[in-house]
Amino acid sequence: METFEVRTAKRAEFRDITDSVASMLRSSGVTSGVAIVFVPHTTAGVTINENADPSVVADILASLEKQVPWDEPFFRHGEGNSAAHIKACLVGSSVQIPIDDGHLALGTWQAIYLCEFDGPRTRKVHVKIVSA
Repeated sequence: METFEVRTAKRAEFRDITDSVASMLRSSGVTSGVAIVFVPHTTAGVTINENADPSVVADILASLEKQVPWDEPFFRHGEGNSAAHIKACLVGSSVQIPIDDGHLALGTWQAIYLCEFDGPRTRKVHVKIVSA
Protein backbone atom coordinates (compact mmCIF):
# COMPACT_ATOMS: atom_id res chain seq x y z
CA MET A 1 0.00 0.00 0.00
CA GLU A 2 1.16 3.52 -0.79
CA THR A 3 -0.03 6.79 0.73
CA PHE A 4 -0.02 10.34 -0.53
CA GLU A 5 -1.30 13.57 0.96
CA VAL A 6 -3.69 16.16 -0.41
CA ARG A 7 -3.90 19.68 1.02
CA THR A 8 -7.40 21.11 0.70
CA ALA A 9 -8.16 24.82 0.68
CA LYS A 10 -11.89 25.07 1.42
CA ARG A 11 -14.41 23.70 3.89
CA ALA A 12 -16.01 21.66 1.10
CA GLU A 13 -14.32 20.77 -2.18
CA PHE A 14 -13.54 17.92 -4.55
CA ARG A 15 -9.87 17.45 -5.49
CA ASP A 16 -9.10 15.36 -8.58
CA ILE A 17 -6.58 12.70 -7.50
CA THR A 18 -6.73 10.57 -10.67
CA ASP A 19 -3.21 11.45 -11.82
CA SER A 20 -1.71 10.51 -8.44
CA VAL A 21 -3.44 7.12 -8.45
CA ALA A 22 -2.47 6.51 -12.10
CA SER A 23 1.15 7.35 -11.28
CA MET A 24 1.16 4.78 -8.47
CA LEU A 25 -0.30 2.22 -10.87
CA ARG A 26 2.45 2.89 -13.46
CA SER A 27 5.13 2.53 -10.77
CA SER A 28 3.67 -0.79 -9.66
CA GLY A 29 4.01 -2.45 -13.05
CA VAL A 30 0.63 -4.17 -12.58
CA THR A 31 -1.24 -4.60 -15.87
CA SER A 32 -4.39 -6.36 -14.66
CA GLY A 33 -6.15 -6.20 -11.33
CA VAL A 34 -7.80 -3.56 -9.18
CA ALA A 35 -6.81 -0.28 -7.57
CA ILE A 36 -8.35 0.34 -4.17
CA VAL A 37 -8.42 3.98 -3.06
CA PHE A 38 -9.24 4.59 0.60
CA VAL A 39 -9.48 7.81 2.61
CA PRO A 40 -8.87 7.19 6.35
CA HIS A 41 -10.88 10.15 7.61
CA THR A 42 -14.36 10.56 9.09
CA THR A 43 -15.04 13.98 7.53
CA ALA A 44 -13.74 13.29 4.01
CA GLY A 45 -14.53 10.73 1.36
CA VAL A 46 -13.66 9.53 -2.12
CA THR A 47 -15.83 9.15 -5.20
CA ILE A 48 -15.72 8.77 -8.97
CA ASN A 49 -17.60 11.25 -11.11
CA GLU A 50 -17.41 13.53 -14.13
CA ASN A 51 -14.29 15.61 -14.70
CA ALA A 52 -15.17 17.33 -17.99
CA ASP A 53 -17.57 19.99 -16.67
CA PRO A 54 -16.65 21.57 -13.32
CA SER A 55 -20.28 22.52 -12.76
CA VAL A 56 -21.02 18.85 -12.01
CA VAL A 57 -18.80 18.95 -8.93
CA ALA A 58 -20.30 22.30 -7.92
CA ASP A 59 -23.79 20.82 -8.28
CA ILE A 60 -22.87 17.79 -6.16
CA LEU A 61 -21.42 19.99 -3.41
CA ALA A 62 -24.46 22.30 -3.50
CA SER A 63 -26.84 19.34 -3.34
CA LEU A 64 -25.02 17.79 -0.39
CA GLU A 65 -25.10 21.13 1.41
CA LYS A 66 -28.83 21.44 0.74
CA GLN A 67 -29.43 17.92 2.10
CA VAL A 68 -27.11 18.34 5.10
CA PRO A 69 -26.64 22.04 5.94
CA TRP A 70 -23.55 22.90 7.97
CA ASP A 71 -25.43 24.83 10.63
CA GLU A 72 -28.37 22.56 11.52
CA PRO A 73 -29.39 23.57 15.06
CA PHE A 74 -30.21 20.01 16.17
CA PHE A 75 -26.69 18.61 15.68
CA ARG A 76 -25.24 17.54 19.03
CA HIS A 77 -21.61 16.67 18.16
CA GLY A 78 -19.36 18.90 20.25
CA GLU A 79 -16.86 19.73 17.50
CA GLY A 80 -19.58 21.33 15.38
CA ASN A 81 -18.76 19.36 12.23
CA SER A 82 -21.61 16.84 12.17
CA ALA A 83 -22.53 17.85 8.63
CA ALA A 84 -19.06 16.81 7.46
CA HIS A 85 -19.39 13.41 9.14
CA ILE A 86 -22.80 12.82 7.55
CA LYS A 87 -21.61 13.86 4.07
CA ALA A 88 -18.62 11.54 4.39
CA CYS A 89 -21.02 8.68 5.21
CA LEU A 90 -23.14 9.49 2.17
CA VAL A 91 -20.15 9.61 -0.19
CA GLY A 92 -18.14 6.73 1.28
CA SER A 93 -14.49 6.22 2.12
CA SER A 94 -13.28 4.00 -0.74
CA VAL A 95 -13.57 3.19 -4.42
CA GLN A 96 -12.29 0.30 -6.49
CA ILE A 97 -11.15 0.76 -10.08
CA PRO A 98 -10.43 -2.14 -12.42
CA ILE A 99 -6.99 -2.17 -14.02
CA ASP A 100 -6.88 -3.20 -17.66
CA ASP A 101 -3.76 -3.28 -19.82
CA GLY A 102 -1.89 -1.25 -17.20
CA HIS A 103 -4.48 1.56 -17.07
CA LEU A 104 -7.27 2.55 -14.71
CA ALA A 105 -10.47 1.42 -16.44
CA LEU A 106 -12.29 4.70 -15.88
CA GLY A 107 -14.92 5.99 -18.27
CA THR A 108 -14.15 8.80 -20.70
CA TRP A 109 -15.47 11.52 -18.41
CA GLN A 110 -14.61 9.97 -15.04
CA ALA A 111 -12.11 11.09 -12.42
CA ILE A 112 -11.32 9.99 -8.87
CA TYR A 113 -12.03 12.72 -6.33
CA LEU A 114 -11.01 13.27 -2.74
CA CYS A 115 -14.12 14.83 -1.19
CA GLU A 116 -13.35 17.34 1.54
CA PHE A 117 -16.17 18.25 3.91
CA ASP A 118 -14.31 19.80 6.88
CA GLY A 119 -11.38 21.69 5.44
CA PRO A 120 -9.02 23.13 4.91
CA ARG A 121 -6.89 20.19 6.00
CA THR A 122 -4.16 17.85 4.90
CA ARG A 123 -5.69 14.50 4.01
CA LYS A 124 -4.14 11.09 3.48
CA VAL A 125 -5.11 8.83 0.61
CA HIS A 126 -4.15 5.15 0.70
CA VAL A 127 -3.84 3.26 -2.59
CA LYS A 128 -3.52 -0.50 -2.84
CA ILE A 129 -2.77 -1.96 -6.26
CA VAL A 130 -3.79 -5.62 -6.42
CA SER A 131 -2.60 -7.78 -9.30
CA ALA A 132 -5.05 -10.22 -10.86
